[in-house]
Amino acid sequence: MDARWNYLDGQLRPSQPALLERFLADSAAAVAELAPDLDLAYGPHPRMVFDGFRATAPWRGTLLWFHAGYWQARDKALFRFLAPPLVAMGLDVAVVNYPLCPDVSLDALLAATREAVPAVADWAGRGGAGIIAAGHSAGGHIAVELALAGVALAGVVAVSGVYDLVPLLGTPLNDKLRLDGEAARRLSPLFRVGAGPPRGLFAVGGTETPAFLAQNAAMAAAWGAVPVVVPGADHFSVLESVPALIEGWLTA
Repeated sequence: MDARWNYLDGQLRPSQPALLERFLADSAAAVAELAPDLDLAYGPHPRMVFDGFRATAPWRGTLLWFHAGYWQARDKALFRFLAPPLVAMGLDVAVVNYPLCPDVSLDALLAATREAVPAVADWAGRGGAGIIAAGHSAGGHIAVELALAGVALAGVVAVSGVYDLVPLLGTPLNDKLRLDGEAARRLSPLFRVGAGPPRGLFAVGGTETPAFLAQNAAMAAAWGAVPVVVPGADHFSVLESVPALIEGWLTA
């Protein structure tokens, strides 16, 4: 029951439904304001699509954002609200969808996300330079996995990620992930960080459960980065701090 509390029940906050509604409204406003390229395909699966937002300030990089949802839920449309402040700091931004479990295995999901990188690079037209993989929760895991798969990246930004999947085996989340012990450990980037990973930012909300705080600290340590804890933020309100965190990371 402890694992379920840490990864499911303990992450819930009464404020979150209204916050997510605001994120959705702000995302619609971002589309109206910035007129991005929507639903650009990067592969054959219907969910292998991304939204491209062009930088509105001198270019500093191209950021791919992978959404939350425990690899089995949610959609990029909820997270477009992140684009306006990021493009204003000079980033091209691709908000990426990907196939979900159990329609595909987690191995296949991760293989699909690797296909997004060259497609976004082609869209950005920068020759593949300055690619930053970023994401939240499951998306944080995906961003780290891209780096460990040998994808050429300028950096990784992972927010409230899950990097050791073994604890999920004892939760209902695994009903759709369908992991056994071997797969859970093999797909846990915490155990596979090699020498010289790209520059990384690992952040988590200060009011998240002990498991999420521990996951962030352990992954940052394995990466050789300093973990960031955002005071007073929960698993979703931490997203409001993402633009400031990225700006500070870019300029450090």
